[in-house]
Amino acid sequence: MSVRRLAEASVQPASFAFNRANAAAAKQWIKKYPKGREQSAIIPLLMLAQEQEGWVTKAAIETISDMLGMPRIRGLEVATFYTQYQLNPVGTRAHIQVCGTTPCMLRGSEALMDVCRSKIHHDQFHTNDKGTLSWEEVECLGACVNAPMVMIFKDTFEDLTPERLAEIIDLYDAGKGASVVPGPQNGRTGSEPASGLTTLKSEKAILKSTRDREAREAAKAAKAAPDAIIAAPVPAPAAAPVAPSKASKPKTDALETSPALKTPSKTKVAPAAEKAASVSAPLHSAANANKAAPEVEKVSKQRNGPRSKAEPAAAFKAPEAKAPAAKPAKPSLEDKNRPAGIDRPTAVDDLKLISGVGPKIEGVLHTLGIFTFAQVASWKRAEREWVDGYISFQGRIERDDWVKQAKALAKGGVAEYIRVFGKKPV
Repeated sequence: MSVRRLAEASVQPASFAFNRANAAAAKQWIKKYPKGREQSAIIPLLMLAQEQEGWVTKAAIETISDMLGMPRIRGLEVATFYTQYQLNPVGTRAHIQVCGTTPCMLRGSEALMDVCRSKIHHDQFHTNDKGTLSWEEVECLGACVNAPMVMIFKDTFEDLTPERLAEIIDLYDAGKGASVVPGPQNGRTGSEPASGLTTLKSEKAILKSTRDREAREAAKAAKAAPDAIIAAPVPAPAAAPVAPSKASKPKTDALETSPALKTPSKTKVAPAAEKAASVSAPLHSAANANKAAPEVEKVSKQRNGPRSKAEPAAAFKAPEAKAPAAKPAKPSLEDKNRPAGIDRPTAVDDLKLISGVGPKIEGVLHTLGIFTFAQVASWKRAEREWVDGYISFQGRIERDDWVKQAKALAKGGVAEYIRVFGKKPV
């Protein structure tokens, strides 16, 4: 993919704002996404901005990013990634997208591009002298059967010839684009072959109801005019149903696939004789099945049930059979490394904003006298290890970096958290 950059600063407007209709539409788009996921509306909002301004400006990207509470760099990433967004000014009356993928190329799309070069500009993404028209080559636009084709705004024009495209360009340049009927330009009404339908011309071979109706009409006509029976062609007898073919069904009694053969044999004998000579599988023995294989477990022992003798010291034990390790004792509340607590203040911080702290952990912290972000932000390493052991978190405080989160929340709340981490606290 080619590098996509914003337009030069000289053509960028100073600001952007949705008009009344698009502002209401933007609010509706944002409501379609779950709470906390409103940033996903960036794609439809950028399309609204493009439909309003004709292209996507830097001011529009920044304004929409601010509306959605997302860093502006992420809005720029979206706008520069998708080719549906025009990052430079385009024609005020039409921006023509010519499909250049294989089916259209085989049907003459290069000639359509030559028309655009001669009537608009030699290079893509440049407007004509009046600034009313521009063009570009794009990938598949999804009407391969009706190739070649172009798209103008949201309408497709298919089955084009260079002459017809030239006429369409002139009409748009004259401000009469609304008079051009979109779709196939050669009289086709769909995606059937250009020569017309070649199959499925009649329902007679498909619908039984059609055949029955025609049979009733023929019988009624014959009854009304007996003389016509002689002239009427005798219908061919109905073909007998064809049985399913067994051409691909395997020959299950072949020696190569016979279940009676235990091993391949160069001497072919009857399956019955081979089966009689084959050694049968040994009978099932629960006692034998309960014995471990020495070559696997390096010791002779039974698998289940009470053992008849004590197992050797070197007997293999599966990891899950080993006794669980004893849990370490919680640190003492009188330990010198316990963080200093305070009396419950009037305004208590919502500690659940720290990733890794839920309602239960918040309650435990409150019993320890921890009520504010500033307290968590001041914890030293020894204090963090004490709290980690008391809550039995096994390193979660360090892994989730509670101290850094608490510092951001203590400094500027959710806004500072978003600035530091690039997302809302969850």
